[in-house]
Amino acid sequence: MWTPDEIAELCYQRFEELPKRGKPEPGREWTLLAAVVRLTRVEKEVVSIGTGTKCIGRTAMSPRGDVLNDSHAEVIARRGCIRYLTEQLRLAVRGQGSSVFCRAEQQCGKWRLRPGVSFLFFTSHTPCGDASIIPMTDNECQPCPVLGAAETLKGAAKVIDGDGAPKRKAKSTSQDGNIKRSRLDSVQPEGSEGGGDCTNTSRALATSDVHRTGAKCVPGGPSDPHQSGAGYHSTGSTLRLKPGRGEPTLSLSCSDKLARWGVLGFQGALLSHYLQEAIYFIAVVVGKCAYSTEAMQRALVTRCSPVTGLPPGFSVWRPTLLQSNLEFPFSQARTQLQHQAGQGKVSPCGAAISWCNVPERPLDVTANGYKHGATKKALDTDKARSLLCKVELFHCFLSLVSATEPSCLPDSLREKELRSYWDYKWASESYQRAGRQLHIKAFPLWPHSDRSLLCFQ
Repeated sequence: MWTPDEIAELCYQRFEELPKRGKPEPGREWTLLAAVVRLTRVEKEVVSIGTGTKCIGRTAMSPRGDVLNDSHAEVIARRGCIRYLTEQLRLAVRGQGSSVFCRAEQQCGKWRLRPGVSFLFFTSHTPCGDASIIPMTDNECQPCPVLGAAETLKGAAKVIDGDGAPKRKAKSTSQDGNIKRSRLDSVQPEGSEGGGDCTNTSRALATSDVHRTGAKCVPGGPSDPHQSGAGYHSTGSTLRLKPGRGEPTLSLSCSDKLARWGVLGFQGALLSHYLQEAIYFIAVVVGKCAYSTEAMQRALVTRCSPVTGLPPGFSVWRPTLLQSNLEFPFSQARTQLQHQAGQGKVSPCGAAISWCNVPERPLDVTANGYKHGATKKALDTDKARSLLCKVELFHCFLSLVSATEPSCLPDSLREKELRSYWDYKWASESYQRAGRQLHIKAFPLWPHSDRSLLCFQ
């Protein structure tokens, strides 16, 4: 058994144990943290940690798959977990023993979770997008800065100080906040609460305003009405893109991505080749922050309830939703309290940290889509790549395929001419069928990835 506070403390402690490189400067910089926790009957283990608040603009995306497009903590933690799962499958196919997977019965080349093994998702802050459109209870905000193409190249060319912090902060072309409140529009009835601490459950507040999200509605669908107070946003089936003040981003909000993982699983298309069933988070735990159980339920679960006709191994998952009383030490609110005169403006940390429980290169620190500290001359080389970018995760998967005896390959990988990332993704037929049902029944406006960005090898 476990409690939300135990999970939060475990994740914060694991972050504290990481090296200093890429961490926020106390009292001046802040960040968000997310983690994946492996649960068994006897232990709780953090297997992936992610921090970050930024994503790149669309013109900075690379057809080589060598740029990390989305560096929000939730996305970083999930991609790090994919590295972990790939390594566990590699151990399994080599017969070296995996603590996560065992062979699936009556399906050649397929694996499933060991009995008693499950995964939980933790995030220090309410996910950006639909889940963050909640009744106002405090002044916290969650930024989603996006960098333009020029700033991406400029930032990547900066060298690192000895303590791992960038010498100067990259300029942002985005909005400063993802969850915002309009004081002019906010009118609270007499006796209502405002500016109070968050609790573990949603409170029925007589409020006339909601936290604002900077995530923009996807083109082609309903837009926010932008009415005063609580009528400012549309909620529910609306999909949102992470914001950009100059150049738009193509990264969907973390609320949308978590909802998608609740139907397709968080293992992704490539690992689905090897798995009998999709892998779902049994619970989502949020740290102390502005929070609403109803908004989380709406964003992560209710929006996907119309989905039917899923292939075997997929379902509409309903995770347990909980909140901890423990606040992340590097949250924006905590950083503002610790800020001292002369430290400069309080701002989001420019780096994103990934750590996962793998034997080789477990730590990966990035900035602006590239490895932290990469110079401009190195941008087109392997040295500049984040271990979480698409091409690196693809090569990690190909090493799993190479480690598998030909007679033990899953049927979906046999006797097919598969070369590019695109080929392998679309050869995962059950996963793709599930994705079509999700898009048809729940998210018809879900943007399709440009094939030209996915044909790398």
